[in-house]
Amino acid sequence: MLHQFFKRILTAFTSIVVLLLASPVVFAAEAIPAVDSNSKAVFAVGAMIAAAFSIGVGAVGAALGIGSAANAACNAVGRNPGVQGKIMMTMLVGMAMAESIAIYALVISLVLLYANPYKSYFLG
Repeated sequence: MLHQFFKRILTAFTSIVVLLLASPVVFAAEAIPAVDSNSKAVFAVGAMIAAAFSIGVGAVGAALGIGSAANAACNAVGRNPGVQGKIMMTMLVGMAMAESIAIYALVISLVLLYANPYKSYFLG
């Protein structure tokens, strides 16, 4: 009980610190100097890193979800082979839902690379 309390306090404290440290960066878009080739390169590299991180995290999440669904379905069919059809249908729906996370991550990555809404702030 006490361990969970300290864990929640640490999570809240970390969240507050991250928000306080990130807030000046959000409002610094108006203070960016004139556009030059160096800022374009930094912005492009940042967008590429963010897109790669987005699709990477999304793919890992989808892989964990699909693996968990397949593991549970195999265990259930092993225990009761008579209901294989129902378990298979439920497993496929669950895998499709888990795969949608990877598709959303792909969409976010493509938006960051090709239709970035912050281009006008950083690139003029």
